[in-house]
Amino acid sequence: MKRGLKGDGWDGGDGSSTSGGPPAESCKRARPLEDDELEEDVAYSWGCLPQEILLHIFQHLPLLDRAYASQVCRSWNQAFHMPELWRFFDFELNQPASSYLKATHPDLIKQIIKRHSKHLQYVSFKVDSSTESAEAACDILSQLVNCSLKTLGLISTARPSFMELPKSHFISALTVVFVNSKSLSSLKIDDTPVDDPSLKVLVANNSDTLKLLKMSSCPHVSPAGILCVADQCHGLRELALNYHLLSDELLLALSSEKHVHLEHLRIDVVSENPGQTHFHAIDKSSWDALVRHSPKFNLVMYFFLYDDEFGPFFRHEIPVTHLYFGRSVSKDVLGRVGMTCPRLVELVVCANGLRPLDEELIRIAERCKQLSAVGLGECEVSCSAFVEFVKMCGGRLSQLSIMEEVLIPDHRYGPDEIHWEVSKHLGRVWFPDMMPTW
Repeated sequence: MKRGLKGDGWDGGDGSSTSGGPPAESCKRARPLEDDELEEDVAYSWGCLPQEILLHIFQHLPLLDRAYASQVCRSWNQAFHMPELWRFFDFELNQPASSYLKATHPDLIKQIIKRHSKHLQYVSFKVDSSTESAEAACDILSQLVNCSLKTLGLISTARPSFMELPKSHFISALTVVFVNSKSLSSLKIDDTPVDDPSLKVLVANNSDTLKLLKMSSCPHVSPAGILCVADQCHGLRELALNYHLLSDELLLALSSEKHVHLEHLRIDVVSENPGQTHFHAIDKSSWDALVRHSPKFNLVMYFFLYDDEFGPFFRHEIPVTHLYFGRSVSKDVLGRVGMTCPRLVELVVCANGLRPLDEELIRIAERCKQLSAVGLGECEVSCSAFVEFVKMCGGRLSQLSIMEEVLIPDHRYGPDEIHWEVSKHLGRVWFPDMMPTW
């Protein structure tokens, strides 16, 4: 049915206008709308929604649903391209033959680069294990010449495929972003071939805004390279790196008066070549300086070492708050943890061999007064010692995990009684974990 606006009213269904006195107008108002007129009126109302309302609706829709909605009418298509909807984008790049994950469609990538690259601000690239996906990510990065990113994340969902690219190719693409982004605040580039010269470009263009830098497993960066970042990026609040980049000079730079309070420092201590990797020691005075400067910061340490490589660690007090052992660790090392980690909040131990950890757990409970989360894997503990440990820590243990199979029954408690005793001291119902039977 043909209808159109005419002044403030609607014209007649046949296109002719009505004229005359009040009776005709009264009849026109009294005539009920037919079904097709109602549907057309509703469609017209949806098409005339204000842009700010459309924006609010589109912001809550997945990208594919937004694309379908953009085909409803011209107004909705215009809303689909509003800059506010393109500030956040996750590029997912993978090869269908080797990945079950959905990839961002190539046509959409072309459209984003053509129409919305200048709108991008918060961007991540998730790539699978193929070199082709990493190359595609670099190709997109090299075309982002008209945008100023605030956050960038390069994420390898499987093995680190960025490391398989020619270093110069990767650095060239990343430098495009560093040069054109003048307000980069967050950068996550773990497992990439970033190097010292590229970090200097980052600092030269974003030293006033950088707050977060995650660059674990970046073998081409030297201690001098990361020190350059800490020296000039005084707003840096979160930092993640490998232990070989940690130095007394870096800790002192993070403790300077010019630097803001550090909030989070993650250190990965990884043995790449067993028996051949030398781990240096960090002075206690350097840690003390950082604690004085940033008394509330979290120090997270992941250890993937063999037993004979722990020599330089836990020899004096260290301000670690979250401690994870990814490989088997000896009773001696865990005993030193209890003596040197008074700020410890969380402890996770993968395994410790065949000797019970009774004394070590009791020592940790005595010395680590802030401990609130404990996870023990293949770590044998007598039932009595475990109950005593929980009793000493009390209700502050918000997370407690241990396999039932590693709890050793003794003269006081067995598997059936320990659940009640631990629950009593925690103030909530607790059960040990069960080993899967498959």
